Amino acid sequence: MAEAHQAVGFQFTVRPDGVDFKLSQEVIKNIYLSGVTAWKKKAIQFKNGVLAGVYPASPSSWLIVVIAMMSSLYIHIDPSLGMMDAIKENLPYRSTRAVLSAILFATGLWLFLIYLLRYTLKALLSYHGWIFESHGKMSTSTKVWLCLVKMFSGRRPLLYSFQASLPRLPVPSVDDTIHRYLESVRPLLDNEQYNKMELLASDFKENKAAQLQRCLILKSWWATNYVSDWWEEYIYLRGRSPIMVNSNFYIMDLLYVTPTHRQAARAGNVVHAMLQYRRKLERGELAPLRALGTVPMCSTQMERMFNTTRIPGIETGEQMFHHFVKLLGHIFDSVLSHLTDRKHLVVFHKGRFFQVWLYTGGRHLLPSELETQFQRILNDTSEPQPGELKLAALTAGYRIPWAQARIKYFSQGINKVSLDAIESAAFFLTLDDEPQGYDPAKSNSLDSYAKSLLHGKCYDRWFDKSFTLISYPNGKMGVNVEHSWADAPIVGHMWEYILATDCFHLGYTEEGHCKGDVNKNLPHPTRLQWQIPNECQNVIETSYLSAKQIADDVDFHGYLFAEFGKGLIKKCRTSPDAFIQLALQLAQFRDQRVFCLTYESSMTRMFRDGRTETVRSCTSEAVAFVRAMEDAGATRLALFRKAAEKHQNMYRLAMTGSGIDRHLFCLYIVSKYLGVDSPFLTKVLSEPWKLSTSQTPQQQLNLVDINKFPKYVGGGGGFGPVADDGYGVSYIIVGENLITFHISSKFSSPDTDSYRFGQHIRKAMLDIQALFKSSHTRTTLTVYKANVM
Repeated sequence: MAEAHQAVGFQFTVRPDGVDFKLSQEVIKNIYLSGVTAWKKKAIQFKNGVLAGVYPASPSSWLIVVIAMMSSLYIHIDPSLGMMDAIKENLPYRSTRAVLSAILFATGLWLFLIYLLRYTLKALLSYHGWIFESHGKMSTSTKVWLCLVKMFSGRRPLLYSFQASLPRLPVPSVDDTIHRYLESVRPLLDNEQYNKMELLASDFKENKAAQLQRCLILKSWWATNYVSDWWEEYIYLRGRSPIMVNSNFYIMDLLYVTPTHRQAARAGNVVHAMLQYRRKLERGELAPLRALGTVPMCSTQMERMFNTTRIPGIETGEQMFHHFVKLLGHIFDSVLSHLTDRKHLVVFHKGRFFQVWLYTGGRHLLPSELETQFQRILNDTSEPQPGELKLAALTAGYRIPWAQARIKYFSQGINKVSLDAIESAAFFLTLDDEPQGYDPAKSNSLDSYAKSLLHGKCYDRWFDKSFTLISYPNGKMGVNVEHSWADAPIVGHMWEYILATDCFHLGYTEEGHCKGDVNKNLPHPTRLQWQIPNECQNVIETSYLSAKQIADDVDFHGYLFAEFGKGLIKKCRTSPDAFIQLALQLAQFRDQRVFCLTYESSMTRMFRDGRTETVRSCTSEAVAFVRAMEDAGATRLALFRKAAEKHQNMYRLAMTGSGIDRHLFCLYIVSKYLGVDSPFLTKVLSEPWKLSTSQTPQQQLNLVDINKFPKYVGGGGGFGPVADDGYGVSYIIVGENLITFHISSKFSSPDTDSYRFGQHIRKAMLDIQALFKSSHTRTTLTVYKANVM
């Protein structure tokens, strides 16, 4: 270990005449630099914490208010309307009472103004009328509102500056939610089924809804978000099924560009860029993401990006956040403590686990130093210890056997020390031994790449870590992400920063190595030690076999749709997301000849602690359009526009807190707590999502001008199928002329085929585009005839 390496610099010998100390100068220097860095970091965190705590005011504004109150003493004007005199009467020290009363009143006034500004901003951010306006058409009231938001938002906000000003997620009315729910299932049910559902909904609304709704409203007043904690616990942490494929998702590297083909060098640059990102994150120095460049998004999910591990439980999972800050002997659970890091990384290579220290002398390791460390691991020829090769399969299998094994075999001794090293690491890095990446010459390269990122060999990713960084021998990278702590846009934000920093700021030498001098005096990476008995090895093998069965069943197809993209869709005066969702409905119907309940994820991060909401994309309007496309009806374009507008409106309702599914989910949880049986809620929560879709956002940071550098675009990411007989579809709108699709299903289902569904999507996209082509041709011909006549 690094500590052992440095300990040789500190020696002492007991002699008859006393103790002889020998202390290495290098050790003293490292201790000094580490201490200086730690105190600098604390000072910066304290400063930024104060700045975020008083936002949208600033600490200097306090001085202005104090000076103004002090000045009033000399011009004999009392702006406090007698309050300073009342304060003065209750203070000791007659000679300084006037000054102290002015300072105290000014401080109270300053705090009042901060809260006034904050709640005014919260009231402004509660307005969502702007999101329902047509694209490119902004009303006068919205323009005025935007100006007010900008005025009250202050200057140069930090990452967490807006948190206290974000509104709470509102609880929709039961009537509205049930009305929207019945509307959403109408195209999926026949008359008899729909009438039964109406009766169940009516009975729920009349007899049980009011009690459950009151409890939910009470929770919304007390909690910062009435959905998110229950969503995390019951949807993610209480699940006992494997999280590999079923929960975790992945994000790909750049599609067309590989900055270097040296595995250790690429990993060195990317890890160093992640350390830079973590430093900005823990100090709160990243700019908050803002819609329209003005409306702030919640940043809560970013707190748990690093040094986070999901811990299995017998009955429920927990998240263990290894973010420890010791102050006066106590451990505080606060924003700062969540972001206080451990200083190491755990690396997996060919069945061995290595611990790599990320700091030296109080600074991050340089990219060249990280490259040296990773190359040492690649050059290591030692064999895995008994049971070590497939150890990580415990995190890929069922949760209860993993929880039981963790308690029985990893709660003491060297196994506990090694497991603690993994779970407290900044993140997990796998140095893979099989090249992956997109290759236009290979038809299934994207499929193989995606499956490698999604599940790998089932034992070469630590699926419980917040994310596993994966490095391939050809220089490609990727990320496998545990889902409970955050959603895809959060990791996408980080990944865009990493790729831009790697390619445009750090760079490589002509030989493909990391830039900078090579420090060969660094302590070598340390092998983690294990003593895994045969009984535990049997548990590991069982977990591996169950995980492998899941992985082998994943039918994946990824492809690049390059015929047209966002640019052309916008020229058709429609939303790109609505265009793609309607294409998915058309593809689903052509593939299955029936319509199905469709899940599309939308974000609710305009609210405090917001995560996601569901858009039910299979609407009556979408069904009418699809049937018209199959019947070659003459009104197909008009039906498309009606369906697209309906979809956009549902998406906007979901984003602004008026969705369907999170409200019904929370009502169901309340019913279980109260012991209230609701056939309606049970029926709603048991409905399968045979088509689950999600759009992965791109260009959140705009660090790379893809018009200038069109090759520097990411491949996006994807996830496993949600239903045994359904499809999971992730799509990424890349720039103006490219859309990537990641399609998953199961080989075990005779009704699904990912490649076939991809072909249906392509055909549907082109068929919808043809509607606009023919419409444009007819319009042009009509105008031409009118001009001739």
